[in-house]
Amino acid sequence: MDIRIGNGYDVHALAPGLPLWLGGVQVESPLGCIAHSDGDVAIHALCDALLGALALGDIGKHFPDTSDEFKGIDSKILLSRVMALIGAEGWNVINADITIAMQKPKLAPYIVPMRECLASLMGIPVSRVSVKATTTEKLGFVGRSEGCEVYAVVLLGKNEELLDS
Repeated sequence: MDIRIGNGYDVHALAPGLPLWLGGVQVESPLGCIAHSDGDVAIHALCDALLGALALGDIGKHFPDTSDEFKGIDSKILLSRVMALIGAEGWNVINADITIAMQKPKLAPYIVPMRECLASLMGIPVSRVSVKATTTEKLGFVGRSEGCEVYAVVLLGKNEELLDS
C-alpha cells in the first residue's frame, strides 16, 4: 500500500455575536470565528492536511476567500469537495488527528459529535478520527480568547493494485 501523510494548520480571529463552528458542529459560545466562509477552523485545517498529503496545494488555492462563491459557505461542503478530489486520485483516508487550541468554551461535550460528523464526511469509521481540545494556559492570542487555532494530521492510503492502472 502506498501511503501519504499531510499536515494542516488554520487560525481564525474570534469576535462576539458570530456563530462558532468546529468540526462541523455548532458550539455554544459568545464568540465565533471571523471568516469568509462559516469559519470552521477545524475543517479548514483538515482540508489543508488532506490536500497537502497529495501536494494539491492548500484550501485557499481551491476555495479562495476572494470568491463570492465561497462567501458564507458551510465548510462541510468544502470538506466534501476535498474528499471528492482525494477519491478521484484513488486515495482513502486511513486516519485523521485534529487538535483544537481554544481557551474557552470547554469543548469536551462537542468532541464526540465532531468526530462523528468528520468521520461521516470522510467516509471512515469514527474510531479513525481523533479530535482533541486544549488551551494555551492563557498564553498568546488563543489564551486571550482573541482566536482559535487548529492542527490536523492525516494519513492517506492507496492500494498498490491501483498504482498499476
